[in-house]
Amino acid sequence: MSLHVISTVIAAGGLDPESLLKSFGALGLFLIIFAESGLFFGFFLPGDSLLFTAGLLSSQDKMPALPILLVGCFIAAVAGDQVGYVFGRKVGPALFSRPDSRVFKQEYVEKAQGFFDRHGSKTIVMARFVPVVRTFAPIVAGVGRMKYRTFVTYNILGGFLWAVGITTLGYVLGDRVPWVEDNLELAILGIIGLSLIPIVIEVIRARREPKPTPEELLEHEKEIFGPEVPTD
Repeated sequence: MSLHVISTVIAAGGLDPESLLKSFGALGLFLIIFAESGLFFGFFLPGDSLLFTAGLLSSQDKMPALPILLVGCFIAAVAGDQVGYVFGRKVGPALFSRPDSRVFKQEYVEKAQGFFDRHGSKTIVMARFVPVVRTFAPIVAGVGRMKYRTFVTYNILGGFLWAVGITTLGYVLGDRVPWVEDNLELAILGIIGLSLIPIVIEVIRARREPKPTPEELLEHEKEIFGPEVPTD
């Protein structure tokens, strides 16, 4: 998905999920999920709300059948992270010295790196539910040369929980709870809030644990990234 296409998406729908889906359909949904999952310029795209809204519209026969959406969104989410990982491996530590621009801020990379420092490999799953961080987490994993098998495992798990889970939830609530259709924005905010609860619990738990020594931190990084831990 090029920057031109993304700018067209913004102009067409103002990032309103329902407008975007009506303008670009299922193919546009898959492209946006792909871009937000691992292309550094896709961090601002509304992935959570798009997935939920797509499921809801599918329950009303305004989008393709749910199985088509689930398969397409899952593949797009996993493929996006894979591209992000490869990009990170190729760019390397230079990403951390890249100057800020209109579509890139160092703080985004630092947020993703902070997640890795606190949560290790689980970041690839947890970051799926955190805007901005989910875009940069696979890139940072690639920069740090996270073990590929480990990355793929957590990528598939995270992609399934995020893409399949939120889309299915939108479908079920749209089909059975009329209030959701009439209060879509509130429903989306509620779903995003609920999805963040496990992450908040994990953050609180991590902060209560004793701070690891430099030696323990290095050993932890070796478990994630392998024996050659980048120091740049």
